[in-house]
Amino acid sequence: MKKKLLPPLVAEFLGSMLLVMSTIGSMIMFTVVLESPKNVALLANAIAVGFILATLIEMFAPISGSHFNPVVTMIMWLDKKIDSLQAVLFVVFQILGGIVGTIVTHLMFFDEMGGILFVSDNVRNSSRYFSEFVATFILLLVILMLVKAKSDKTSLFIGLLVGGQIMATSSTIFANPQVTIARIFTSAESGIRPVDGLVFLAMQIVGALAAYGIYKIIFEQKEFVQTVDKKN
Repeated sequence: MKKKLLPPLVAEFLGSMLLVMSTIGSMIMFTVVLESPKNVALLANAIAVGFILATLIEMFAPISGSHFNPVVTMIMWLDKKIDSLQAVLFVVFQILGGIVGTIVTHLMFFDEMGGILFVSDNVRNSSRYFSEFVATFILLLVILMLVKAKSDKTSLFIGLLVGGQIMATSSTIFANPQVTIARIFTSAESGIRPVDGLVFLAMQIVGALAAYGIYKIIFEQKEFVQTVDKKN
């Protein structure tokens, strides 16, 4: 492994791990430890994930670009922002980081959970499949547009978007294959049974590709118009 790849891979591993910990840990805290009603737990989950994700993006962006998400890496590879080796390694380290995040969370709440890894039986089917397509489409389109605009507030806006979409989508916006895989292995309310997880993965890939297609149409058309205007 090239030495220059090690820092980004460590960043992707840690960012993915901490993102999953925020997702699962906040739900365990509020539903199991505090015995809060689901509406309170969902609000707490949205705040925790949004705040922590914004911090992680800001923290690791200079090192790896703060992907923490295989479909983000896939789109950045399609857009030729990273090479094939880096893309494959990013995805591997993201998935490993997410699973470790699940394990670490269960260890923190071991007295309540009574185990380290589980297989979720939490059903997320039917319209939630379409919700994952929509949620991933929105997330990736926003990321692409913010990167294109060279925004210095990307971390803030992505954190706000994800926190808001947790409360506004029927699937509570997974929009991330490594998070989906990690959440298969928890018995917390934030988990997902394997069969639904597989469909979520497919919807996330399709949603990301659709977002990239729309992004290319917008900016190829814009660049074409600008070129014509300059010629005239």
